[in-house]
Amino acid sequence: MTVAPHPAEVRKIVVRTFLEFGANQIGLSVLDENLIVDQGKCVARSYRTSELFAMWLIGVGIVQFYDAEGNMLRTVNLLQEQRERRMAA
Repeated sequence: MTVAPHPAEVRKIVVRTFLEFGANQIGLSVLDENLIVDQGKCVARSYRTSELFAMWLIGVGIVQFYDAEGNMLRTVNLLQEQRERRMAA
């Protein structure tokens, strides 16, 4: 069984990555976050600023980042990120 990271940890990754792509720190304080529910189960979370969008696909364990035109900028493997954090500890 794979344990998904806590939503607060994923949000930190999203904010950090949005900053790397030039998002304004003030704009991130009002980050729009939505849940995507399918048959009563949360399957994804989305995060949006005026210029950037990210989608956490919970079952797959990845976060994909997009620009305002829908071009994919980066994919983060959360399962690998969790492993690396545990090894560093």
